[in-house]
Order: sequence, then structure tokens, then C-alpha cells
Amino acid sequence: MSLGQIIRDRREEFRYTLDEVAARTGFSKPYLSTIETGKVNNPPSDALLCKLEAVLEFEPGLLQRLAHIERMPPDIREDYEAIGAQNKRLLQMMRDVLYKKASITKLRRMLAAEKANVKRADEEVTAGALVPIINKVSAGYPVDFDDLNYPVGFADDYVRCPGLHDPNAFAVRVVGDSMEPRFEEGDIVIFSPAADVRNGDDCFVRFSKPHETTFKRVFFENNKQVRLQPRNQNYPPMIVEGDRINGLYRAVIRYEIF
Repeated sequence: MSLGQIIRDRREEFRYTLDEVAARTGFSKPYLSTIETGKVNNPPSDALLCKLEAVLEFEPGLLQRLAHIERMPPDIREDYEAIGAQNKRLLQMMRDVLYKKASITKLRRMLAAEKANVKRADEEVTAGALVPIINKVSAGYPVDFDDLNYPVGFADDYVRCPGLHDPNAFAVRVVGDSMEPRFEEGDIVIFSPAADVRNGDDCFVRFSKPHETTFKRVFFENNKQVRLQPRNQNYPPMIVEGDRINGLYRAVIRYEIF
């Protein structure tokens, strides 16, 4: 139900006319009518919604929250509503188990159908911090570009990473196809300087002399050389001297761009 319909239904429930609501809120009758019919170009201001909540005895903040949701871009709103619906289904599953209306086996099947990634009880998942997207990284050969001299610099965008709390974590957008199929062009990849780097890890690699960066799997050779291995088999590996590398940061999270 739309915000305007909710307001209209509540007004009619209280048997208020538009004139009465206009007098109590200080806003014109024609404007209130456009809100109720959904003909207003933009959702009403928080100031008006606050007055409507008081006059129509809504829960404080309810109309404002609904208006904020309506202001969301359609794709973001769709994701938001899908997550809300999934949460309701999962809560119902929990109630069914609590009141013995469903077995643990049935719950597991339902969780599998929801594609829910269930953590162990001792693994706490939190909202995490905003991670700066510093620039782009080539998934082809090393290229010379400004990575804002990470970790010092300014981000051009941010992304939130639940459960990640490395204060020095950063993100980049992938350019090229040498890390396909796991990483595609346009994906946002988060790297954590606090994460240990092991053979075969996908890493943001920064070089000195000249200043270049790339995104590859890294393998440490016995002669202090590092093999940079693309995931795409159409690209050959690259062997570099270890002292050329002045930064290795392991990939920890990937965001797909659809």
C-alpha cells in the first residue's frame, strides 16, 4: 500500500475531512489531496509527515520511514523489500521450531531453500565499517595508474562490508578479464592489509620502480621471485623479483556487479 493510501485510510477512519487535516497541519488542502492520490512529484517533507503522524495518531516516525523507503531508487528498494520478506520468513521458521511446529531437519531444508548462509554460534556478524573504494585495479598486465597512494588518500566512493573490521581495508573496481571467471570486470573487490597472504591467494599487488599495480594470484618461488598467475587461462603468468613489490593485500570480499 502506498504512503498516500495509508494516510487517506487513516484520515477516513478518524472521519476527518481534508479541510480539518489542513487546518491542523498548516498545509493546504490541495497539496494534501495530491499526497493521498499519489500525484505529488516528490514524497512530502519530514516536517509535514511529523504533523500528520500527530494529527492521525500514527506511531512516531512511521510515515517518515515509509516516505524514505519510497524515495529509494527502484532497484535498491526491491532489494530492501526482498530482504525484509526473507527476514519475516526466517523469523517464522524460528517460531515454528520454538513452538515445536517444525523439526530441526525441516528447518535446515527451509534454510537451504532460502539459500541462507548460517554461521556458527560463536561467529558474530556485525554491520562492519564503510570501506573506501580507492580506484580501479587492472586484472590484466600491471598498469601505471593513481591508486591514491593507499593507504593514505581520499576515496571516491565507499562500500559497507558486514563482519569486516580492518580499519585499513580498501576496495577497488576490477578492470579487464584476466581474473575471470571468479572476478569479472566491474566487480568491487575488498582487500585487507591485516589478512595473511599465502600461496595462491588473490591479491592487490603494488610495485615500485615504476609505480604500477595489478590484481593476480600470487605464488612465492624459492629464488625470492613471485609468480603472478591470472585465473583466466588465456593469460600467461608473470615472474617478478620480490624486491619490486612494495605492497601485497589479500582479497577478502567480492561484490558482483549485475
